[in-house]
Amino acid sequence: MHFVSTRHAAPAASLSAAIASGLAPDGGLYVPEQRPQPQRWHGQGSLAHDAEAVLAPFFAGDALAPRLGALCDDAFNFPAPLRALSTPGDHVLELFHGPTAAFKDFGARFLAASLAQLQRDRAQELTIVVATSGDTGAAVAAAFHQQPGIRVVVLYPDGRVSPRQAHQLGCFGDNIHALRVAGSFDDCQAMVKQALSDRELQAQVPLSSANSISLGRWLPQMSYYAHAALVHHAATGEVLNLVVPTGNLGNAMAAVLARSMGLPLGQIALATNANDVLPRFFEGQAYRPQDSVATLANAMDVGAPSNFERLRWLHEGDDDALRAGFRTASVNDAEIREVIARRYASAGEVFCPHTATAVKLLEQLRAEGVQGDWAVAATAHPAKFESVVEPLIGRSIEAPPALADLLKRPAHAEPCAPHYAALRERLRNV
Repeated sequence: MHFVSTRHAAPAASLSAAIASGLAPDGGLYVPEQRPQPQRWHGQGSLAHDAEAVLAPFFAGDALAPRLGALCDDAFNFPAPLRALSTPGDHVLELFHGPTAAFKDFGARFLAASLAQLQRDRAQELTIVVATSGDTGAAVAAAFHQQPGIRVVVLYPDGRVSPRQAHQLGCFGDNIHALRVAGSFDDCQAMVKQALSDRELQAQVPLSSANSISLGRWLPQMSYYAHAALVHHAATGEVLNLVVPTGNLGNAMAAVLARSMGLPLGQIALATNANDVLPRFFEGQAYRPQDSVATLANAMDVGAPSNFERLRWLHEGDDDALRAGFRTASVNDAEIREVIARRYASAGEVFCPHTATAVKLLEQLRAEGVQGDWAVAATAHPAKFESVVEPLIGRSIEAPPALADLLKRPAHAEPCAPHYAALRERLRNV
C-alpha cells in the first residue's frame, strides 16, 4: 500500500518512506492511498497479535512487512484492560499501563521500533522533533532513549504541563533534548511543522516527527481499540461504543479508522476541554482554529488539531456527513473537578483530568437515554496529575513503578523562544 498527502500536492510514498519523513513534503499528513475496506474480524488472542492483524493491510508490500510481528511484540508488551465501571454497561479502557503512564506509549514505542529498523543501514543520524502538550514528549523520550543513530528534540509549553509531566520530559538526557518554549502547544506544533517542511535544514539535519501527525504513531493506535472491541464482542456479542478525550485528534482518528475497517465499534463521541474548536464545528460552525487556552486537562490544550485533515479525508471532504457521524462536547475545568470528586466519593473511581472529560460526556449521553455498551478511553494515570486529583479525592495516589522510577531522576530542560528561528538554530547545533 502507498500513502498520499491530505493536501494532494506531494507524490505517493511507501509506508517506510512516510514513517521516516513524518510530514508530507507539501505540509500535509500522510493517509492511505485507498480507504480501507470493511471486513470481518476475529480476535487473535493477545493485543500484539490483534495489532499485527489490523496493521497488516497497511504494511502489505513494504520493506517493514516481514518485521511487523516483531514490531508489535516489542511495542505492545503491556496491557490495555477493559474494566467495568459502576454504571451498568459503562467501561473504562485503561491505556496508561506503559512506561510513562499514558496512552501515547503504544504509538511511540511502535514508531521507535520501526525507525530503529529503518535506520540500521543509514550512516547519518536522524533527529526526531516533537511538540508535546504533556504526554507525547515523555512517551517519545522513553521509546527512543539511547536508540543508536537517533536523537530527539522535545518542545513543550513552559508552565502549561503538570510538574510530573515536566519532570518526565527533562529526566532522560543522553540523546533526548527537552526545550521549554515560552508559548503554547500550538506554537510548539507550528515550529515543528515548519522544521519538517524546511528543505534546506533537512539537507543538513535529517528530520522526522513523532507527533500523531506521524503515520508511525497514528496507525498503531488503532490496535488497542481493535483488541478491546474484539474481546468485548467475543464475550457479549455487542459492539463497543467509545468516548475519546481528544486534543490533536490523533487518538480519536485512530478509533475512527479502526471502525471504518469493520471492527465491532459503534458510536464514537469526542470530548474536549475548554478548547472547543471541534464542538463548535460539529454544531455547524465553520472549522476555525483558535489560540489555545490553558486547562486542567493540559494534554488536550490544542486550538488547531492537526488530525482534522485526516478526519476530513476519511469523509471525502463532506462536512455534513462528518458532522452527522459524531457527538462532541466541551467540558470546562469546574466540570472536570466535579466529576473527579463525585465519582470518587460515590464509587471509588479515580480519573485523570483528561479521562474526566470523557466520563462527563458519557454521563450526558446516558442522561439523554443513549443505550449500548460504552467505554471511556482513560488516557493517563491519575498519578501524573496528583496536584489536581489528590485535593479533590482527599488522599494520595501511588505512582506506578515505572513513573516512580522516572521521578527519581534529575531533570533539565533548556528555555526556547516561541519562534522558528530559535528552534532552527537548536536543530543545527544540538
